[in-house]
Amino acid sequence: MDGSVDWRGMDQSMILRRYDIELENLDLPENIIQKMLPSNPVLRDVARSVTNLRFRDITPAVIHALHSSISPIRIINDGLTKGMEIVSTLYSKHLYHLPEVMMAARIMEIGISLAEKQLPGGREVKGTVVMHAAEGDPHDIGKNIAAVMLRSHGYRVIDLGKDVPISEVVDTVIKTKPLMVSGTALMTTTMMAFPKAAEQLRKNGIEIPYMVAGGAVNREFAESFSTGIYSDRAPNTPPIADRILDGSDWQTIREEWSEITGER
Repeated sequence: MDGSVDWRGMDQSMILRRYDIELENLDLPENIIQKMLPSNPVLRDVARSVTNLRFRDITPAVIHALHSSISPIRIINDGLTKGMEIVSTLYSKHLYHLPEVMMAARIMEIGISLAEKQLPGGREVKGTVVMHAAEGDPHDIGKNIAAVMLRSHGYRVIDLGKDVPISEVVDTVIKTKPLMVSGTALMTTTMMAFPKAAEQLRKNGIEIPYMVAGGAVNREFAESFSTGIYSDRAPNTPPIADRILDGSDWQTIREEWSEITGER
């Protein structure tokens, strides 16, 4: 034998095959978008205007849907909101980032405004959520993304901003009677504002769920004080809010957290 290799009959597709690249290709944005788009072709165009960040396409897409006898509420729920849901998925997979999320949100809002004009009395609001970044914490990017996702799902968001005093959170909740409070903290020095605010709310007879999120907190911390619940990713916020809207209290949210969020 001369030591040479006979390559005849060998499956050439198995040579230098990069399985990691093949798996990455499955997560390409376009593949995810295609898989999640609505089946109705008119609503697909509406949703794609959002997912592909096409400002110039959103108005004609919504007008075409309205002229196609698709109800405004269906355009909002199955077209615009679906598009934002896809963007949320891309964001959770780190394929889209904050600029893309904010652009998509603006495009969705343009479309919703057009569709709402055809709804008597406007779009029905599901409920109100008060959001804030903890007192002393100047970071609010995660909060802003979660707020976008809540609004896209039909919630009214009262956004108090960043570095919000505990007293302002408590006063706002007392006045507006939301179904949930949401606070974010990226600094461990600020996260203790949440149990303090929750305790003040309890003293005022308010025991609504107090969702905490951000890099400084975890589920164990969230569940260390009464009414505290946890969200580890912005896309989890709307399904948790939906459960609360359906009547679940903070204890039930804790018990069913993995089922609601798909996390462990």
